[in-house]
Amino acid sequence: MEFSPTAAWCTCPGPLIIAGPCSAETEYQVLKTAEELSRSGKVGVFRAGLWKPRTHPGLFEGVGAAGLPWMKKVKESTGLLTTVEAGHPDHIRLALDQGIDMIWIGARTVVNPFMMNEIAGILENRDIPVLIKNPVYPDTELWTGALERIYHAGIRKIVAIHRGFYSYDKSRFRNDPLWELPIELRRRMPSLPMICDPSHIAGSRNYIREVAQAAFDLGMDGLMVEVHYDPDQALTDRQQQITPATLDEILSGLRYGEQSAAATPPDRLEDLRRQIDRIDASLLDLLAKRFGIAEEIAMIKQSQKLNILQLKRWEHVLESRLRQGKLLGLEESFLKKILEQIHKESIRRQSEYLND
Repeated sequence: MEFSPTAAWCTCPGPLIIAGPCSAETEYQVLKTAEELSRSGKVGVFRAGLWKPRTHPGLFEGVGAAGLPWMKKVKESTGLLTTVEAGHPDHIRLALDQGIDMIWIGARTVVNPFMMNEIAGILENRDIPVLIKNPVYPDTELWTGALERIYHAGIRKIVAIHRGFYSYDKSRFRNDPLWELPIELRRRMPSLPMICDPSHIAGSRNYIREVAQAAFDLGMDGLMVEVHYDPDQALTDRQQQITPATLDEILSGLRYGEQSAAATPPDRLEDLRRQIDRIDASLLDLLAKRFGIAEEIAMIKQSQKLNILQLKRWEHVLESRLRQGKLLGLEESFLKKILEQIHKESIRRQSEYLND
């Protein structure tokens, strides 16, 4: 599948930067945030959630269609393009009637192929960019399927949004980046523009800069960031929203390529090398997480007065990983050396942790 690069339909300077509040709350809040964002000249698209899918009833579920005229005023007063999340075909009808420039489809909607079919039907052959977030759970096939449905509806201005994945594992992030999954999606669809939502990955404004830089280091084409003129008073996700001034500061300090891979496709050799770089970065991230978990295990072993080396557990790990590696076509002696080195480092870290 061939997609239109963002440079072909968005006149934003540099990478594609989409910013705005998690939720549209009042007309004043929307217009003030948009006005402050427009001053930097770095933001090309203003976002705001009008229909908010919430886990429990009774929570703030957005202002709905009442916020669409506010978005229209944003475009008229600032020149910024506008985008809203659509979780239902009715949302799309209303948004398009009010001149919304782009539609984004959220993580909870992407997991539902029936709803994606309905949305694809409403969008069929429309000349409008559609941005598709990854599903809540780490499933590349669901993400790919959602993209394919929109593509088969005749839409070519498609952007994938990496917003991280739900995980039962404890982490400093709200959602696990699992960088290897967007890397795999890019491998399957090399011409697909892809941006990152560092706000939903981080879950805290303290980590947005770090996640955004990691996204650019992996060759992503832009960011979607939650920004509020007064984040501490936001009705939803206040802890992960930042001010327009903070966004400007973050963007000024980030390193990114002069042109995205989607805008200027590299030759095949450079493309493959870039894929290797991204996979290596993901491997290093996973190793760091693994060793962090090993240190947590050391604490539990200490409280239960267990030896650091659990031989039966190690034998099980080695046997099961070698079996899995064989199915993946990995050479046994090579894989065994890697596993032994990882185990050796885990034991060293656990010993060091307990002796501190």
